[in-house]
Amino acid sequence: MQQALHRSSLVPRGFVVESAYYEGDKTVIEIRASGSVGLCPLCGTVSRRVHSRYRRRVTDLPLSGRIVQLLVIARRFRCDAVLCGRQIFTERFEGVLAPSARRTARLDSIVHHLGLALGGRPAAGFAKRLMLPVSKDTLLRVVRRRSRPPADPLRVIGIDDWAWRRNHRYASIICNLERRRVVTLLPDREPATAQAWLAAHPTIAIVARDRGGGYGEAAARALPNAVQVADRWHLMENASRAFLDAVRKSMRQIRSAIGATTIDPKLLTAAERLQYEGYLRREEANATILGLSKRGTPIKQIVRQTGHSRKLVRQVIRGERHDVFRTRESSLDQHLPWLDDQWAAGCRNGAELWRRLRARGFRGSLRVVGEWTTRRRRAEKTDVETLHRIPSARTIARLMTVGRDTLSKAETVTVAAVEAGVPPLVEAREIIAEFHLMIRRKTEAGLVPWIERARASLVASFARGVTNDEAAVRAAITSPWSNGQTEGQITRLKLVRRQMYGRGKIDLLQARLIGAE
Repeated sequence: MQQALHRSSLVPRGFVVESAYYEGDKTVIEIRASGSVGLCPLCGTVSRRVHSRYRRRVTDLPLSGRIVQLLVIARRFRCDAVLCGRQIFTERFEGVLAPSARRTARLDSIVHHLGLALGGRPAAGFAKRLMLPVSKDTLLRVVRRRSRPPADPLRVIGIDDWAWRRNHRYASIICNLERRRVVTLLPDREPATAQAWLAAHPTIAIVARDRGGGYGEAAARALPNAVQVADRWHLMENASRAFLDAVRKSMRQIRSAIGATTIDPKLLTAAERLQYEGYLRREEANATILGLSKRGTPIKQIVRQTGHSRKLVRQVIRGERHDVFRTRESSLDQHLPWLDDQWAAGCRNGAELWRRLRARGFRGSLRVVGEWTTRRRRAEKTDVETLHRIPSARTIARLMTVGRDTLSKAETVTVAAVEAGVPPLVEAREIIAEFHLMIRRKTEAGLVPWIERARASLVASFARGVTNDEAAVRAAITSPWSNGQTEGQITRLKLVRRQMYGRGKIDLLQARLIGAE
């Protein structure tokens, strides 16, 4: 069924079109309110007495590819209430046109959403294509003005930090985990700031956080009855990192077990020789620090005598710094079987081998192949065991934790040698696997025996951390809440920051995050 198109349907509801005409590239529509009375904004009295009229120019949605300007004929009324302090007032257009506004409410809503989605400059360029004349500053001003903090009561929150500038300046984000919404951004990650905010929201019953001590301390002081939940992903990641640290501490025993204890500098390339010299210098520094420590020299005095940092000295004394030299990985590694076949077939010329490799897709230089041939010739005159390469600590940790069916024959032999030669490392792997299994199955009954077993192993430092935060770890194992949502909101926040080239202030970031939900 067809209906007639009235001119009044082109303008906001509640107005009557008086006239319409073109003015350059704009469409000007003269309108007036359809009502005959006005309400005093101060006392609410209805008035019919018109004092005068004036005209307002406001921008509306575009029409047929042209900018639309509404010429609103607004009236001034007299207020007849004796006790009212206002004698004359202008009529209000509630929900359509705000006082002193230069845009209609429906256009302002579009400007707001453009600012939320794109920011300042990109949204201004896109608005220009849509025939919406608005500057980048106006877009950001609208986003800030229309920002409203969530009024939902908070019961379960997640709190975490994010970097304004990594290793220099950090801030905090707080999310409502039940509504999956950002609540607020805090300007720093100091415990006092988080404590003040938490104390102002006593309805919070559950706080999901990372394993750092700052937020836990703030929550314990501000909300002593709230349940704290450690983040499960960080727990599992920290456990895996603890096993990697255990592998690093055991690298000397691993080298002995694999049989890669002999290093012949004559077989090293120029770059590897520089690396080996640095390794010897570090070994000498480690021996000096350990010797001073055994003689009872305090850490502060060792720092002064050696010139090393306090952190490095502590790592050496605690046994957390074990340098093991290993030859560098090369771009030739994936071509070594083919090179061995060519060498066995009698091709001993480095340039010829390089040309054949180039035909097979090798993109390295002639120098790399030349160094390999030189080392191969030298190796034929020495013991072949000197060429045995030890994998990195990260590689060994990966080989020991993945399924055996995914390993090659050489990798299986390496893992078997490590397991046979370093039994404490096998125990550490079993302890970490047991902890992962507790989290996945949500069974915290075996946590206390696990802590006792882990304290006597290579992952004792991780066990001490779990003991210090045992209540939050138990809640992480059994509770359905975790900080994964907060991590996702941080990823979204970083995207918004990159859209603004890192120049957005915290109030604008908060307005865009909350307003877009």
